[in-house]
Amino acid sequence: MARRRITDTILMDHVSRLGDEHPPILLETVDRTVKRPELVARDYGHILDYLARVELEVDRNVLELLVLLPEVSEVDRCFYADVWQPQEIQHGLILDRLQTDLGLQPSEPMLEVQMSMKMLGALAHIEPIQEVARMMYYLTGAATERQAVLAYNAMTKGMQHLGEEAIADTIIGQIKRQEPGHFAFYKMSAELMVQDEVLKPWQLWLIRQLRRYSYGVVGTNQKKQYTADAGGLMVGLGFADDMEAYAREISRVEKAALFANVKGLDFPSYVLKALRESVEMYRERGGLGERVVP
Repeated sequence: MARRRITDTILMDHVSRLGDEHPPILLETVDRTVKRPELVARDYGHILDYLARVELEVDRNVLELLVLLPEVSEVDRCFYADVWQPQEIQHGLILDRLQTDLGLQPSEPMLEVQMSMKMLGALAHIEPIQEVARMMYYLTGAATERQAVLAYNAMTKGMQHLGEEAIADTIIGQIKRQEPGHFAFYKMSAELMVQDEVLKPWQLWLIRQLRRYSYGVVGTNQKKQYTADAGGLMVGLGFADDMEAYAREISRVEKAALFANVKGLDFPSYVLKALRESVEMYRERGGLGERVVP
């Protein structure tokens, strides 16, 4: 059976459904009841802080997109401006409120656009470079959302194990239901570019080099502190127990878009390298290296 071709219309219909079926989560719709706040803060405080910060950095992400995609398509604009940003900012605000309820400090998101983005943005008005930037955007988005889905799934199990049903069901549960639709958008968008052969061989080569040079775990922002924090999240949620499996999960779209013709490649080597560096930096910083998810 032939696979259905992806079109801009299919993508726009998907974005419209996301907006209609998953409106931003309001703070008053969640139950912030915590039975054992000290235990939750001890085991999950650093994880909550990381997730809240990453979600709250959505406003900087939008600024980066304005720099990288000056001639953004309507479907991309509708997705990030009308669906993704309103949903993600509420995720961050709710998680941040939960951690302050636990007596922890509020998150401090990084909101300044990085110089590397500005440098690429200076060339983004050139159409071939903008096409490269678009694919970079989709690959980063797909990896980010897949990491989010896995993290929230693990968080749900952890909260249920602690008997924190309110957090598991009304906070993490609501948030994680919105993430797969974001992943699907990035995945289909990348597949559309591959399907329509938008990128020439030299552009694909350039994207591979840029990904190899710039790839990092979501939220690390090329900063050592955040990189070590990401390692703490991976250890705490159990992903460090099998980093190759984790790398395989979060790089499926990247592998298909950039390395489809490379036989025997489970995942790009730079993905596993970045994961290992994060965990190593966390442990060098003094992290206990203990998982909290049963």
